[in-house]
Amino acid sequence: MTTSGPGFTMTGFLASIGHAVRPGGQRPLVVHDGELEEIPPGAVPNPTSLRIAGKLPTTTFELFRQVIPAGQSSDMQRHHHETVHFVLTGDGHSEIEDETVEWTTGSFVYTPPWTWHRHYNDSAEHPVEFLTIENSRLLGLFGLGRRQSAGLTSIAEARAGHREDQ
Repeated sequence: MTTSGPGFTMTGFLASIGHAVRPGGQRPLVVHDGELEEIPPGAVPNPTSLRIAGKLPTTTFELFRQVIPAGQSSDMQRHHHETVHFVLTGDGHSEIEDETVEWTTGSFVYTPPWTWHRHYNDSAEHPVEFLTIENSRLLGLFGLGRRQSAGLTSIAEARAGHREDQ
């Protein structure tokens, strides 16, 4: 089945969706913490570390473990997909467009599509760890995945630097 481009048809795409996703030899049903694939340092424009559960047989969503070091933050970014961060450990706050929200261990933090956002670790001593769930694979199937980073800037600076996309 073609997932995008000239050979793509909605009928073919919908016919490929079944009630069960069968794992293949390369797509197991369980991925252990030690098997998560680390995204190389420097591949993301912030001090967080990201490890992806890329071998799970998900077709519409992606799973990450993200760690924000003590006193640090993620980058200011936006993307076409929705994201939910489940806070495994730590306390902090997030700027999501014009709102600032506080969270703690056990909280779910929702980021709507195409909104500037940045997550902050409010502890000077302990890291924050998220389980990050995003529907980026689904959008990727349609060729709609897009992500922008403004680095370690404010929302106002991000908006000013990306006016053509407002």
